[in-house]
Amino acid sequence: MKHIDEYRGREQARTLAAAIARHVTRPWTIMEVCGGQTHAIVRFGIDSMLPPAITLLHGPGCPVCVTSLDLIDKAIAIASRADVIFCSFGDMLRVPGSCQDLLSVKAAGGDVRILYSPMDALQVARDNPHKQVVMFAVGFETTAPATAMAIHQARTQGLTNFYVLVAHVLVPPAIATILGAPGNRVQAFLAAGHVCAVMGYSEYEPLARQFKVPIVVTGFEPVDILQGILRCVIQLEAGRAVVENAYARAVRRDGNTGAQTLMRDVFHVVPRQWRGVGSIASSGLGLTPAYARMDAERHFGLSAISAAEPSACISGLILQGQKKPHECPAFGKACTPEHPWGATMVSAEGACAAYYRYRRTEPVGAGAEGPA
Repeated sequence: MKHIDEYRGREQARTLAAAIARHVTRPWTIMEVCGGQTHAIVRFGIDSMLPPAITLLHGPGCPVCVTSLDLIDKAIAIASRADVIFCSFGDMLRVPGSCQDLLSVKAAGGDVRILYSPMDALQVARDNPHKQVVMFAVGFETTAPATAMAIHQARTQGLTNFYVLVAHVLVPPAIATILGAPGNRVQAFLAAGHVCAVMGYSEYEPLARQFKVPIVVTGFEPVDILQGILRCVIQLEAGRAVVENAYARAVRRDGNTGAQTLMRDVFHVVPRQWRGVGSIASSGLGLTPAYARMDAERHFGLSAISAAEPSACISGLILQGQKKPHECPAFGKACTPEHPWGATMVSAEGACAAYYRYRRTEPVGAGAEGPA
């Protein structure tokens, strides 16, 4: 397709891979923090195009995957109520909670509906004034403005039956947590272009300075990703550590200031529990006092619900870049998309799902499709 194929060209990708090989003189480890980039790397075999000295790690770049187990259990508790219509994006329905998932609640008669936009939930609330309508708001900074707009519109329209279970998370604190962890292996980051399209990239600059790591804002096609890796390698070899924008067709340093203003009105920064990672300070969004009435967790009195991660699932290690999916004994056997043990196998952006789809029958590192 026009405007996509130009970033999937085989010859352009090979040229970039050759440039990376020319610049590399020592081993380097680079992490992408976006599930869409992870899928592109695995689907197109980008890692197989790189010299052996370059190791790519997959970070906590899937918001579905990092939504904590206790929040899933809270969603299930709300959705199971007869007086509730529970609205969620479809990829959350099969994420396992402690005992079941939202799809099981729906199968048992719960009124669980799939959203295509947060604004859809407003229409459900308008059409069902005698029901409590709850929207499950999941995502990084990319989707938070749309959630904020729905919440703002709900207050403007006087919808008193509309509530939100907020699970939004923020990328920079997760990067800081990974870099500050004992035994950290990451020496450079590919930052997600769609997040930076909203937030800009100035908030990554203190991280690059503090931890002395290059951070390159990168798109989602093979040429984008290889360009990002090349820029990381050039910086690493030169001993530099700054933020670069390799996705200038979509990202500006200041981002979308209108979206940011709306987000600041509706949300404030809170601690957040990340599934498989743990609690990260200042890494989530919660409703400001002006919108606190719509807080579903508070409205339904669910603060006491907590849950422990199952020890058999290594998705937490995968999300932190310490393991890869094929290193899990259950991968593709006991744990499959039809019977997932963890969210990384369920979500369309999860690393385990990517490896299951593209790498089950190939040696790890073999290209699945290759750029066009």
